[in-house]
Amino acid sequence: MKTLFVKSIIILAVALTSLNLSFAQNSNALQQKLQTQLDEWQKNGKFAGATLGVCLADGNCFGLATGFSDLEKKTPMKPTDLMLAGSTGKTFALAVAMQLVKEGKISLDDKIEKYLGKEVWFLRLPNAKDITVRQLMNHTSGLVRYEFNPNFLKDLTANPDKVWKPAELIAYLFDAKAPFEAGKGWDYSDTNYIVLGMIMEKVTGKKFYELAEKRVVKPLKLNKVFPQNKRVLKGLVQGYAGEGNEFTGKDKVLDNGKFIINPQFEWTGGGWMTNSEDLARYAKLMYEGKAFDALLLPQVFDGVAAPMLGRDAKYGLGVIIRPTRLGLSYGHAGFFPGYMTDMMYFPDKKISVAVQVNTSVPQNLGKPLARVLVETFETITK
Repeated sequence: MKTLFVKSIIILAVALTSLNLSFAQNSNALQQKLQTQLDEWQKNGKFAGATLGVCLADGNCFGLATGFSDLEKKTPMKPTDLMLAGSTGKTFALAVAMQLVKEGKISLDDKIEKYLGKEVWFLRLPNAKDITVRQLMNHTSGLVRYEFNPNFLKDLTANPDKVWKPAELIAYLFDAKAPFEAGKGWDYSDTNYIVLGMIMEKVTGKKFYELAEKRVVKPLKLNKVFPQNKRVLKGLVQGYAGEGNEFTGKDKVLDNGKFIINPQFEWTGGGWMTNSEDLARYAKLMYEGKAFDALLLPQVFDGVAAPMLGRDAKYGLGVIIRPTRLGLSYGHAGFFPGYMTDMMYFPDKKISVAVQVNTSVPQNLGKPLARVLVETFETITK
């Protein structure tokens, strides 16, 4: 009897070893296919480098890289390299906000006047008395972008060491006329998430980055996600924004490791430095209900038409809902001078993918980042 038991254990061990070996071989083969695809894209484009993050249905994640993190030094890009993630950072604001909704500290259909109505500037905000929290989060508030306001751009470049307060950012909209009544139009705007950030800090008495790191980044073990809160960001690779761009004026955004402008201003409109693998990991966790109460996901995925984001695209609460030729995807794209990012989660297969490039010149990519992600997903699921 004892001999039979030992034999059974040995057979099981051999079977598990064979299974692990087979899995490793399949994983290596997939990574090689994706690496070839990534290299071919970079070769045919006009951008320095890129990283790709993948998280499979079983939770296994990996990262790949191509090209260069610094063109002058010919430094090869690494999968662990960090870039600014632009508006994909809105998803961290989303996660904190939905936790606060669950705790009863914020209600999606409350007017923002409830939280900010006592601020001396409040009534100078367009549509001030009519905007709800939900309208901030799905960009139907009528608050336009502050960050492309010529006066803001002039002030940003004139004083690159300035640490921007949220109220100073939204001041560029004061006394302006909204393009539409609250809830009766759609216009993508970082201003919405700046105001959301102010509400979150008001109801908690804590700074947003403190909230996000304690509630989201650390619990989900996102070890390559860092606040974009100063001009010198350790580990940030060189980015290329194109000569004459309206934010920095120069192609290279880092000068001796220091950002030409202060990237701190983006805050809850984006505001994070990441790598692609952690972004893919975060997308899978978040859209599977691990970043906040999963019962709130239907609210998040209840989207409104967002035609400027693509044909039949919708925008939910901090999420771009995109139909693709391979099925529905949830995710977000991001831009910051010198960098572009996109991430997608495909719920039918429970697979997430993310890509980052160290350029913010779209025509240098050869093809949109969304197409890169869809092609990546196609390769994974073949």
